[in-house]
Amino acid sequence: MSPSSSQSSRPAYDSRRLRRIFDRRAATFSEVAFLPREIAQRMRERLDYIKVAPAHVLDAGCGAGDDLPVLRQRFPEAPVFGTDLSWQMLARAVHHDVGDTSWRRFLPAALGKALGARGPRFAQADFAALPFAANAFDLIWSNLALHWHSRPDLVFPEWQRVLKVGGLLMFSTLGPDTLKELRGAYAQVEAAHGEQSRAHVIDFVDMHDLGDMLVASGFEIPVMDQETLTITYQSPQSLLTDVRRWGAFPFERAAASSGVPARRLHHALLAALEARRRTDGTIPLTFEVIYGHAWKAVPRTTAEGHGIVRIEDIGRGPSRNH
Repeated sequence: MSPSSSQSSRPAYDSRRLRRIFDRRAATFSEVAFLPREIAQRMRERLDYIKVAPAHVLDAGCGAGDDLPVLRQRFPEAPVFGTDLSWQMLARAVHHDVGDTSWRRFLPAALGKALGARGPRFAQADFAALPFAANAFDLIWSNLALHWHSRPDLVFPEWQRVLKVGGLLMFSTLGPDTLKELRGAYAQVEAAHGEQSRAHVIDFVDMHDLGDMLVASGFEIPVMDQETLTITYQSPQSLLTDVRRWGAFPFERAAASSGVPARRLHHALLAALEARRRTDGTIPLTFEVIYGHAWKAVPRTTAEGHGIVRIEDIGRGPSRNH
């Protein structure tokens, strides 16, 4: 699938609106941080099988900074940078990092001085327009952040730009089955009340489309896999509260098209979710988690468009299709 077709049903990217959503969510995000923490642990386990010794690390979409101490501990000699669209999230990341310098006692004095007063550096920025020079990082880490951007086909080239050749991109994101119970409940309510069908949650991108985008953006040897996690709730209200805290509910206030009062539609949504209660008494909520990693490939052309021939390729004949 081409990038344009994979975006066709996604809303236009509005960075200001997304920033406002997460600025509002920052104060309560820690109450649902159990999910990104669990995924970060699973990413670390995958990283155990990859040989990488980065000199500079970027956490793209660092949020409140929960992964920064882990990255510092894993790569104690590498400055760790964090970037996020939300200023309020970054404020929490900075606060999270203040005073945590115990790791420095393990470093040579000269290295500790070179790293400055604090390990991570922070920048407020859009994923697709990072304020860093080309080839600045050896590792980009991004945990459950990519799906917030409606144009991953623009994000990957930017991540590729700031990675050094041979640098590693490692990320997790959410796939199309995520929140399928909530999506289904909304569809049921809209059909029953004559409402126009509309998007109420993010339209998550398929794993195979993301893999294609990686290759098209100059990455090589992409490894993609996915797993499905189910979180259970005791009530529809607690389910909706968590979804709002995650920030995955940006279209909840769309106006009714049929004149049905919003309160009636909300009660119908609660009933539709209640109807999904399982025999064990809980209401399930699905998350399709996609994991990916890839390496920045050696460029085939210069910035001026001239072809690059690698020494190891000299003398090889052109490939032929039989």
